[in-house]
Amino acid sequence: MRKISKEEIIETVRKLYMDTVICLPEDVSKALNEAYQVESGLAKEILRQIIENQKIAIEDKIPLCQDTGVVVIFVEWGTEVIYEDGDPMDAFNEGVRLAVRDGYLRASVVDDPVFERKNTKDNTPCIVHFELTPGDKLKITLAPKGAGSENMSALRMLKPAQGLQGVKDFVIETVKNAGGNPCPPIIVGVGIGGNFEKSAILAKKALLRKLGQPNKNPAYAQLERELLEEINSLNIGPMGIGGNTTALAVHIEYAPCHIASLPVAVNIQCHCARHKEAEI
Repeated sequence: MRKISKEEIIETVRKLYMDTVICLPEDVSKALNEAYQVESGLAKEILRQIIENQKIAIEDKIPLCQDTGVVVIFVEWGTEVIYEDGDPMDAFNEGVRLAVRDGYLRASVVDDPVFERKNTKDNTPCIVHFELTPGDKLKITLAPKGAGSENMSALRMLKPAQGLQGVKDFVIETVKNAGGNPCPPIIVGVGIGGNFEKSAILAKKALLRKLGQPNKNPAYAQLERELLEEINSLNIGPMGIGGNTTALAVHIEYAPCHIASLPVAVNIQCHCARHKEAEI
């Protein structure tokens, strides 16, 4: 058994959030540079500016995008971890709060979604998904999610009879409807199965996979390739101005589901695909 303190969680979350909004993961940067090599005209110029923006963010230590998002955290909590400092959510929220203060990040969260919509002024509360795992470690994966891409995401409860074609049609329809709004080139996370809420969580987790790393199931890996090819033939292109690169990747995660259901969620991520992990 191993004790982990509130202060350890706070500092880990604070640092992750501040670092994540400034620097893209290497696989995303690599994919953007590869897209730049194959584009031409205005699409190529847009990608050049996106790549240049990354360099400026790192050099000046400022956020890649003004929308520093709702903070989504996936926690793999070891069953041998002991936490004796009350509710761990307090620690996660305090880490986010301090990052907003120390990094001068934009406050984007309102406390009531419909009536008052009063800004909480520190991007809390964050959204945390806990999963118990063997061992005495705490793995924290933090992914700030901006509204531009999140607003273009969708979930549909398909009928099992709609099958593979129904899944493909829904994913393509969602990307078409999004157009240039989610700041392409995008990453498309697809969650299939489970139930209503499980499919949505699967779609978001799919965005955390290393770009281009295929699903371990060959059938789903093939579906990822087919969807990516079809999406990139839509000519939406970088920032919606046309081109060959509408998406950098399509990632699918799936789970068992009810015999009468076929849930499918599509979580779209903009080119500013920020996420980072740390282990305590």
